[in-house]
Amino acid sequence: MPRAAREKSPDSIFHIMSRSISELDLFRDRDDKKKYLSLLKRYKDTFSIKIYAYCLMDNHSHIIIDANGADISKVIHGTNLRYARYYNKKYNRHGHLFQGRFKSKIIDSSGYFYRLSAYIHNNPYAIEPYRNCVEKYEFSSLGLYLGMRADKFELVEKGYLLSILKSRNVKSRRQYLEYTKMSTDQNSNDDVEFKNEKTRYVSDRKILFRNCTAEKIAVFLDKKLKISKVELMMKHSKKTVEQRAIFSLFLKCFCNLRNRDICAIIGNISQSRVSALCSFGLDLIREKIEYKGLVSDFSNACCL
Repeated sequence: MPRAAREKSPDSIFHIMSRSISELDLFRDRDDKKKYLSLLKRYKDTFSIKIYAYCLMDNHSHIIIDANGADISKVIHGTNLRYARYYNKKYNRHGHLFQGRFKSKIIDSSGYFYRLSAYIHNNPYAIEPYRNCVEKYEFSSLGLYLGMRADKFELVEKGYLLSILKSRNVKSRRQYLEYTKMSTDQNSNDDVEFKNEKTRYVSDRKILFRNCTAEKIAVFLDKKLKISKVELMMKHSKKTVEQRAIFSLFLKCFCNLRNRDICAIIGNISQSRVSALCSFGLDLIREKIEYKGLVSDFSNACCL
């Protein structure tokens, strides 16, 4: 029987759950969880999506993601694939790590968002040391909302959930924590949070639509970096490799192109080379002062 098509929408918020195959823990130690979050951060930055909440348990993970115009499958599939490679190499194993496709559900009401965030943040209740203090669990975003620790991975955008808490008259962190601790029937079915809700809500979130063209990006980079479109297409020029890397990253992020599509645009190079260029471009934007702010500048100028 063919599997059902995944419900996707570029302007939606999703609850994502990934689970390991039955005989394995998805995360065996703290380093594994840190690795997963670092990979998630990398894909978050590559595709300019937003993450509102997460919790990593030993055999599964929960994430609330704002697609922000992107294809969430690229984000989660990429993160999970790279994590599986890391895991198999570290533990000298082969084969599948994840139990089928990740699950995804569109969050279509503010009430559902509120209850779901509490459900996710209460997951550590199942771990004995955290049964009465889920807020102390290191690999959940709850501690970030309560101001108990810094966001080391710079993953979570807190404003959206905080605006919902305000609209529901949740006036203190303690109120939200108390609601979180009461939120989950621990004997319920694992998929209870994936139920349908009919209530729709209108959000004032700004969505980044990925309808840009390569020409528009080339014109922007010419203005900002003083590099022509012809130079961007020069395959073997060491002088332009940084600019080509950023061009490749922008094509993936803002045009929603696959590596094979980018190959043809920037000089008929290999898909592996495109992947390497995109990765290098992300590092440049993170680390080099002259490139910081390029993504937001382009978003504000062309894509909102």
